[in-house]
Amino acid sequence: MSNFLTPFDIADFAVNVGVKKANLTITQQFVLGILAGAFIAFGAQASSMAAHTISDVSTAKFLGGLIFPVGLILVLMAGAELFTGNSLMIMALAERKITLTQLLRSWIVVYLGNLAGSVLIAWLIFWSGQLNYTAGLLGGATIKAAAGKISLSFSQAFVLGVLCNWLVCLAVWMSFGAKDGISKAVCVFFPIWLFVASGFEHSVANMYYIPAGILAKSNSSFISKALELGVSQQVIDSLTWCTMFTRNLLPVTLGNIAGGAGLVGLVYWYVYRK
Repeated sequence: MSNFLTPFDIADFAVNVGVKKANLTITQQFVLGILAGAFIAFGAQASSMAAHTISDVSTAKFLGGLIFPVGLILVLMAGAELFTGNSLMIMALAERKITLTQLLRSWIVVYLGNLAGSVLIAWLIFWSGQLNYTAGLLGGATIKAAAGKISLSFSQAFVLGVLCNWLVCLAVWMSFGAKDGISKAVCVFFPIWLFVASGFEHSVANMYYIPAGILAKSNSSFISKALELGVSQQVIDSLTWCTMFTRNLLPVTLGNIAGGAGLVGLVYWYVYRK
């Protein structure tokens, strides 16, 4: 017996998963959303910790990409609700097994839960003193990462969001087809490693990276390290909760929806269901 479902069977499975997600209560969606935000934030902060002393960008992203997939593995195997992966719920909508209201409610509630969980971990990491590692270099690198994300143009952030969630939803799609834990983990690992190493933009990960940078800039020593790393004072000053949403989360979120719902969910629904 095969240890992996065929794409036709994965499509059936994905539709049923979408129905189950839509029928969760708002409380379940929000709490599981908090967990997913925390899990992704754990992967993000560990990636930053491992790579922050590496000056070569490609090597740093390569190493960070090896660690980050743990976040999505936790989401899928421990149980949590992640906005980006839930883009595949569009298949249940296309199948007319859930309503548009159910879909949007789920996306909004889970998104808010993801935000809460990610910001919680950013706050805990900041107050734990972890950003003081390597004489504050981790704090400076955290500011630099956040500053880079709000410095993208709207179109750049959107396209990088499309590319990111195309890969994330492919990881989720393949995990649906795996019948054992090791196979699921392998299915998740490589696409997520690819998106991190490529520098694509993930809205939920950015819910950790940018708040962590905003909190870090309250420490003058971290600002000094960020300046040494080449971040301008003007960009640091523009790093705020407002610009987090307007300059990054808005375009990246729209791109994530287009990449996941459009290029994975609707494409595979059309091919295998319609």
